[in-house]
Amino acid sequence: MTSPPTNLLGLDRTELQTYFTSLGEKAFHARQVLQWIYQRGVTDFSEMTDLRLGLRDTLAMQAVVSVPEVASEQVSNDGTRKWLVRLEDGNCVETVFIPEEDRGTLCVSSQVGCMLTCSFCATARQGFSRNLTSSEIIGQVFLANRLLQSAGLGPRPITNVVMMGMGEPLLNYEAVLSAMRLMLDDLSFGLSRRRVTLSTAGVVPGIQRLAQDCPVSLAVSLHAVRDDLRNELVPINRKYPIHQLLEACRHYLENDSRRRITFEYVMLKDVNDSLADARELARLLRPIPAKVNLIPFNAVPGIVYECSSTNAVNRFRDELIALGLTTITRRPRGADIAAACGQLAGQVQDRTRRSSRLAGVA
Repeated sequence: MTSPPTNLLGLDRTELQTYFTSLGEKAFHARQVLQWIYQRGVTDFSEMTDLRLGLRDTLAMQAVVSVPEVASEQVSNDGTRKWLVRLEDGNCVETVFIPEEDRGTLCVSSQVGCMLTCSFCATARQGFSRNLTSSEIIGQVFLANRLLQSAGLGPRPITNVVMMGMGEPLLNYEAVLSAMRLMLDDLSFGLSRRRVTLSTAGVVPGIQRLAQDCPVSLAVSLHAVRDDLRNELVPINRKYPIHQLLEACRHYLENDSRRRITFEYVMLKDVNDSLADARELARLLRPIPAKVNLIPFNAVPGIVYECSSTNAVNRFRDELIALGLTTITRRPRGADIAAACGQLAGQVQDRTRRSSRLAGVA
């Protein structure tokens, strides 16, 4: 039986060198192919003119550069763009581009659905199908870059990437690691580590591994200051409670005194938005070089939480600042097209039956 062609999209530099060596070729061809794919946007091997003709023919027979397809595109009133990205198995994930004056941030998905069950998140209600491959993860960056360039947004429209889309990145560790290495590689997208951010709900072993393998910027979805409440909002807290999570965060920063961890905190009316919560949050984070992102809750059908009032958010922020924490309130972007934080859903062939159970409860 003939093996399917190898998709070179998603292979980082080391993996691509190994691939060429397996063909009996020199490893340096990895450098050439990386530049053709990611810097020039070329996916046809016949156009890779600094490869000798015989190698181009071999690649045409044994390899592909396969990019996911766009099923639909929506553009928000504030300029945010959301793409529904169709995968080969029929699942779809969502990818969001947020333009700002000084940057362009791409929010990338790592799983089809999510293995976690955070109670305020639309993605969690979709259930879970599978992990994305590294090619499907970096393919979102490749695809968005090409579409934004075609829309006239400049040669390098994406300046920042955040692994904050559908899924928990640290539960798809190897594929996410390969994709992030491509984001950072000077022969690929060439982003700095401070411009690539991985957001986690608190997978402690993954944080510990990431500190050794690829210490990009880290964002932690905290959302509560007590274990009993966080168990409800972010159920993985039952496995990795707050004290374990914060210890892992302290370890993450040990070898880089310049780095700070961003703690994300969704503002839920009468749930986690009191001044007492703010004071406890400041106490918990005092030993950690930290920044706090307050996220006004974005409404999701079927989820009963409400967003804290503007006054409550402002009081909470001012209390944290007064207690010495760098704190900002994230401005909602793309809410009119369900592209804001916690609203991504995609189209998920749910293997967990979570979506149907939740529909029955509703």
